[in-house]
Amino acid sequence: MKIDPNVRYSESHEWARQADDLIIIGISDYAQSTLSDIVYIELPEVGDEIAKGEQFGVVESVKAAADVYAPMSGEVVAINEALEDQPELVNEDAFGEGWLLKIQPSDPGEWESLLDAEAYKKVVEAEEAH
Repeated sequence: MKIDPNVRYSESHEWARQADDLIIIGISDYAQSTLSDIVYIELPEVGDEIAKGEQFGVVESVKAAADVYAPMSGEVVAINEALEDQPELVNEDAFGEGWLLKIQPSDPGEWESLLDAEAYKKVVEAEEAH
């Protein structure tokens, strides 16, 4: 399992990466491996507002469907349209080609409340222990 040290995490297994003044959001490698083969992804529309901690999408796999929660608040400025035809990109490259959306953050200070790689690793280890 890969934990990218260059992103921040939420306890619900989403990641956020700063890219200029935007935030790129995806699900962690741990989340995609738990779901296994992803077959469909439902995302918000460009222009939608998402709020930190609220559901903004669904990732469906052959095993289960999982809600996806916003690690930060903001306006959706782009969605990864490649996932419409290739949802498996999330399985193959969760931190790269498998990104979900980009937002213009409405409260950049929320970044500080996200987990760094070390803190996120402890969340995953605690879940795996159960």
